[in-house]
Amino acid sequence: MINKTAAEMSSALAKGEITSVALTKQHLDRITDVDKKVKAFLHVDTESALAQAASVDADRAAGKALGPLAGVPLALKDVLAQEGVPTTAGSKILQGWKPPYDSTVVAKLKAAGVVILGKTNMDEFAMGSSTENSGYGPTFNPWDLTRTPGGSSGGSAAAVSAFEAPIAIGSDTGGSIRQPAALTGIVGVRPTYGAVSRYGLIAYSSSLDQVGPFGRTVLDTAMLHEIIAGHDPKDATSLNVPAPAVVAAAKSGDVKGLKIGVIKQLQGKGYQTGVLARFNESLEILSSLGAQIVEVDCPSFEYALAAYYLIAPSECSSNLARFDAMRYGLRTGEANGASAESVMNSTREAGFGREVKRRIILGTYALSSGYYDAYYGSAQKIRTLIIEDYKKAFTQADVLVSPTSPITAFKIGEKSEDPIAMYLADVATIPVNLAGICGMSLPAGLADEDNLPVGFQIMAPAMQDQRLYNVGAALEAALVTKWGGHLISKAPALGGAK
Repeated sequence: MINKTAAEMSSALAKGEITSVALTKQHLDRITDVDKKVKAFLHVDTESALAQAASVDADRAAGKALGPLAGVPLALKDVLAQEGVPTTAGSKILQGWKPPYDSTVVAKLKAAGVVILGKTNMDEFAMGSSTENSGYGPTFNPWDLTRTPGGSSGGSAAAVSAFEAPIAIGSDTGGSIRQPAALTGIVGVRPTYGAVSRYGLIAYSSSLDQVGPFGRTVLDTAMLHEIIAGHDPKDATSLNVPAPAVVAAAKSGDVKGLKIGVIKQLQGKGYQTGVLARFNESLEILSSLGAQIVEVDCPSFEYALAAYYLIAPSECSSNLARFDAMRYGLRTGEANGASAESVMNSTREAGFGREVKRRIILGTYALSSGYYDAYYGSAQKIRTLIIEDYKKAFTQADVLVSPTSPITAFKIGEKSEDPIAMYLADVATIPVNLAGICGMSLPAGLADEDNLPVGFQIMAPAMQDQRLYNVGAALEAALVTKWGGHLISKAPALGGAK
């Protein structure tokens, strides 16, 4: 059953072909079998998961009306608060912290009867593109255990790709759902900014962070998206508008007459040959399905990476100031009548990893007196130009497309000593976050050079998330027919040898 889609599991549960307890046990057994190699999970909540599953089974037996994903297991990125469950954001500074409340996303998942298996590994405070910056060690890509699964939501992506969970929750600040989805051969969506509540999300960059779904198919991802979306009065950035009908769009998948814009700046130099080959094949398929392919020019995208790496660290330098050794989490250096300042300094030195320190220092500098206008202010101006580029592009096309990542999954350690090379992995995903619009990555096939997954990125205007699912479903259906099954079925039994 673990190889089935979430939609198929949902159907089997509804028909009484399997219980949620049995389905949950199968996934827990899978985690026991393979997670020593993958290391997708930081905490497996066995007892609570089985209790949630038993509750769903009891409700079903009693004839209660249940949601479509009731009883289906899920992996949760460790950046969302879950009452009584260790929540660390991949950082040693929060080791052992158990929130006294649920984030809105977790509350919605529980209300829908989704079974939360546990918390997944991530780059510390979501800062990274490989999950190598976790305070608890890296996660490994199920396609090849010598490579990264991408990041920062690498644990969630790997869990879905390794059949440890059919669906998962991630967060996306500069591509942290879409890039790992691409590198692990699954579907990942960053919803429109404000479309999913950020209440209870441990913040990295508040104007960029967005929670979103992973699945092995477009429909599975849509089903999860529909559960977590919607207005939340607890979140000041939450949009009070009707949530897009993404499940209906995923079941439609008709691109006839649609204009699909290829972004001139997100291809060519720096993009792996096999990535571009699969991208162009996907364009040909969409054209054969009746879509019109046009090229669009977004000149400000050239500066998106630089703007992002000023805005995001600036916001994180403020957000992470709360980890002060006084309120919660780690505390070190308090012996011999030490001052609050020295305890705080000692704790931050011990608790924060290298990449977090790097970004806090960068952000503090960018916001400092005399530099604000030159750095942070200029970056915000570029952000405005990128928004305008998107607005213009969406007058020429219904959706925009690009490769999700310029490269396939890279080796563990390959880019660890070169932050700039690591940052370049997000060059195609970052503009979406800066503009606050929505984006999807879905599998486009395997690169010829290394036989590793390639991601195809679709972008749509704010609160037009259904367009992602409509185009994604059409392309997915054509590719599945071509391949004779979903790409994930072609994955090695559990990747290469480590």
